[in-house]
Amino acid sequence: MNIGEIARRAGVSRSTVSYVLSGKRAVSEGTRQRIQAVIDELGYRPNASARALREGRTHTLGLVIPPASQRLTDMQLGFVASVVEAAARVDLDVLLSPSGGDHDRSFERIVSGRRVDGVILMEIRLEDDRVSRLQQTGLPFVTIGRTADPHDTAWVDVDYAGLIARCVEHLADLGHRHVALVNRSAELVAAGYGPGHRALAGFTAAVADRGLTGVEVCCGDDAAAGEACVEQLLAAHPELTAIATVNEAALPGMQRALDAAGLVVPRDFSITGVAARHWAEDFRPPLTAADVPIVEMGTEAVTLLLESIATPGAARRHRLYIPPVSLRSSTGPVPRR
Repeated sequence: MNIGEIARRAGVSRSTVSYVLSGKRAVSEGTRQRIQAVIDELGYRPNASARALREGRTHTLGLVIPPASQRLTDMQLGFVASVVEAAARVDLDVLLSPSGGDHDRSFERIVSGRRVDGVILMEIRLEDDRVSRLQQTGLPFVTIGRTADPHDTAWVDVDYAGLIARCVEHLADLGHRHVALVNRSAELVAAGYGPGHRALAGFTAAVADRGLTGVEVCCGDDAAAGEACVEQLLAAHPELTAIATVNEAALPGMQRALDAAGLVVPRDFSITGVAARHWAEDFRPPLTAADVPIVEMGTEAVTLLLESIATPGAARRHRLYIPPVSLRSSTGPVPRR
């Protein structure tokens, strides 16, 4: 079925059908209704490629995700879902594309292939070649996370430095003097992953400011790594009484390690950090944490991208989220040993 057949049945020209489909020119209400009735009867759907050529728009957003070889964390999947939902509400499709390693060609096709109207990038590094590439092309983009110098780019991010510092200050207020930061994986931190570096900066500053003894370790993004990490921490630093973490995927394993060591939270050991709300609420007892507003951040990323697409020359906006540290049940006064 094509426009010619619709025009023949509605008794109008092909151009009039095109005007109704594109909305580029006014058509009398009676004619529009007659054409729409034929379209509904035939179940016609415009070809997306043809519409893109005609309008100069694909009505598709690109979402660049971590490599497909890596299992996405719950937080990453939450960002994907929130972006897809926000785009669907304004009748846009989302094209997922992995990047990094063997997937650089996929990213390049997104950037140079005119497949999308704009791009949202996830998992941003402090020095990120993908951001530099997008700036070269002029394709509108937004980052979830930010580089070391995010000047003149649109982004949304969480204040990991400030929030981890608040967690450490909360522990210090409870009397803890020996604390640890369980960070993201060594590979991510070595690659310049923004949240990992900013969390470490906040932890280091807060420990120094409060005169505490602090130790930082990297940990893989899974329960097994979390369990091994805490086992090693307790063995190497028996004086530890508290942990702050940005590695939510490792939390179940961290909990197992504390249980195996006979440490009752929060009577014997405190734990806090930055995490998605459901991870915090599923921890036992519920985790004192700054809850990452995943849905709000994904929705805002889409909003900022649509602004960049609609007004290419306008100044780029950004938003830094600073959620409160929700005091639940996983932190308590330093134990007497």
